[in-house]
Amino acid sequence: MTSTARLTSTGRTFAVLAAGAGSFAVLQSLISPVLSTIQHDLHTDQSTVTWLQTGYLLSASIFTPILGRIGDMVGKQRTLVATLAVLALGCLLAAVAPNITVLLVARTIQGAGGAVFPLSFGIIRDEFPSERVSATVGTISAIIAAGGGLGIVLAGPIVSSLGRHWLFWIPTIVVSLTAVAARWCVPESPVRTAGRVNWPAAALLTSWLIALLLPVSKAAAWGWGSARVIGLLIIAAALLAGWIAVETRSANPLIDMRMMRLPAVWPTNLVALLFGAAMFAVLAFVPVFTQAPTSAGYGFGSSVTESGLLMLPMLVCMFIAGFLSGRVDRLFSPKAQLVTCSALSVVACAVLALAHHERWQIAVAVGTLGLGIGLAFSAMANLIVRNVPAHQTGVATGMNANIRTIGGAIGTAAMTSVVTAHPGQGGIARETGFVAGFVLLTVISVVAVAAAIAVRTVGHGAATLAPATER
Repeated sequence: MTSTARLTSTGRTFAVLAAGAGSFAVLQSLISPVLSTIQHDLHTDQSTVTWLQTGYLLSASIFTPILGRIGDMVGKQRTLVATLAVLALGCLLAAVAPNITVLLVARTIQGAGGAVFPLSFGIIRDEFPSERVSATVGTISAIIAAGGGLGIVLAGPIVSSLGRHWLFWIPTIVVSLTAVAARWCVPESPVRTAGRVNWPAAALLTSWLIALLLPVSKAAAWGWGSARVIGLLIIAAALLAGWIAVETRSANPLIDMRMMRLPAVWPTNLVALLFGAAMFAVLAFVPVFTQAPTSAGYGFGSSVTESGLLMLPMLVCMFIAGFLSGRVDRLFSPKAQLVTCSALSVVACAVLALAHHERWQIAVAVGTLGLGIGLAFSAMANLIVRNVPAHQTGVATGMNANIRTIGGAIGTAAMTSVVTAHPGQGGIARETGFVAGFVLLTVISVVAVAAAIAVRTVGHGAATLAPATER
């Protein structure tokens, strides 16, 4: 294949991967600002409607590492096509959902689309020349990061002009076309992992994630000290221990525990957990803060659209930082980027805690966090890709994304508990609740800085990474 033809082929592959990853990223946050609208339209309560996020989160947490492993085994391209098809089905079902039950099922199906992240990174590693891998991973990471912000910005205008069903009709069309394009434009990766899926390990993974995320997501309603929360957390710990034991002894582990102990992998995953906690909590609660009426002593009484637009600096900064991160990594290493993104999270959360009475202060804070998110997504992906064997790229990057999702669930639930512990008049939380929550996120981000400093790169991935022209 000539260099021009190869460039054209990788260009088509990149476009398809960008469309798939971007679509799922948008769906992650698209309904967050309009949950109250969905609650009203479908005549349900707040506790039930929040399961549109929780079910999605659980599904993504379960299917991302499993499908990442399957992609490593049977082929990343065919797994990507199947994943996009399932995601399109979930979007279609959500678009026509007549009630909250069907919509909950649809969101759970959509969560399986989280596998597009590890599959995309694995395809990039397998198909692109080695000198372009870091920059391409950085660009895809930027699209993923920006997609999360774009969902918040677009939700209000889509619902107000077209109706809530179009929150899912548009992704149905885009994802369906992307699945067709993936079938014809993305080559099947030559790197395969022998073995089979360890279904007992998959069942244990599913069980401990559900046992963990269920009480975390419901703790604000049930109470952190309730028997249900404490009991489920104990069960989660026991199932986690059992899962680790099964994986350690298995000849065909779903997640290779030796890989997870690599000095570049475990600190990166710890940063993912902590950074995800701060990021998702800010994404969830800054719109709530800005939509609060001025009579509460804070907030701006913003509409859904206005609060989304106030997050626009985050979206822009996410994309810029993510786009540049892979291109400057020889001067500014992924580890340095990871430390920097965690430090930016500290600054952003501290600003939100101390200076939030003017719109420009919120814009500065979310823009700063946007820079951190853009760097974080790219730096984490590149650290994992470079430091694990090529045949484990999918499952390793999938687990990193999964841990970030789990962190997001924990951070959002913790922020919910802190904010709702300071009730005000009319059911609106007092300003002190938000301040305490943002202080908590600041502390979490400080710990993330320490974890990022602990990263030690060993180059396992680099040793097995050959240019595409040599394969």
